[in-house]
Amino acid sequence: MEKGSDFLVIGSGIAGLTFALSVANHGTVRIVTKRDKYESNTKYAQGGIASVFSEDDSFEEHINDTITAGAGLCHKDVVNFVVKEGPERIRDLIRWGVEFTADANKNIALAREGGHSRHRILHVKDVTGSIVEEALMQQIDAHPNIRMYEDHIAVDLITVKKLVKQEIERDRSLGAYVLDKANGTVHSFLAKKTLIATGGAGKAYLYTSNPDIATGDGIAMAYRAGAKVANMEFFQFHPTCLFHPKAKSFLISEALRGEGAELCRISGETFMEKYHKMKSLAPRDIVARAIDNEMKTNGE
Repeated sequence: MEKGSDFLVIGSGIAGLTFALSVANHGTVRIVTKRDKYESNTKYAQGGIASVFSEDDSFEEHINDTITAGAGLCHKDVVNFVVKEGPERIRDLIRWGVEFTADANKNIALAREGGHSRHRILHVKDVTGSIVEEALMQQIDAHPNIRMYEDHIAVDLITVKKLVKQEIERDRSLGAYVLDKANGTVHSFLAKKTLIATGGAGKAYLYTSNPDIATGDGIAMAYRAGAKVANMEFFQFHPTCLFHPKAKSFLISEALRGEGAELCRISGETFMEKYHKMKSLAPRDIVARAIDNEMKTNGE
């Protein structure tokens, strides 16, 4: 069976949903997601979203913090774009119904996390991602041009090259083959434009705070279709999880360190001052290497 639309979105996290809402007034949109519509990396995000939202902060400081935390490996044009677009995208979320936590003066409360020199983390208590997902989904469900397909797994992109079965100068996507898990049927979801918004592949690692769905499906599909894939080592991760021998490890939010929590050895002695001037608020890669070194050095 063929299902046609103007836009096909693969993935139901914040990227896919905001794109769908942004284009829905210009055509029909179909969203496919491999589990229920709320299940995404977005749902599990706790700390919040970084953006310049106070008078004592600036784009320049946020840009510098980002490049520093990226060990100088960031594409500066992308950093500039993302930082400067940030406040307006936050306002989009507010217009779509996200109510960020406010302070005593009813201004948006800004927290601080690792790598940031200022308080610039907008959050909804410690369940930011879940609330953002719910607000966006309410907008998605109410829009007449958008249809959601839950428990549908995108298998492969449909491309001109695959259909004509010969080399062509410039290939393009025509949609995707999608498996309906309920009946085992593969459908052709045809579209003028296809967006892959499937997140990363954190579950490729044995220990991760990423949910089980982060398996890299979209990256693999794009690669098979001929897209360039780069920087595969840079998957989002958290260096602090609570370990218990009889339970699945779970994230200890970086926001705790933003509020003054410190990383310690079993003895209670702090150690991050040896590794970085920001101590427990150092960028994640430095924190992760420091923890690893302490564990190996002390056998804890």
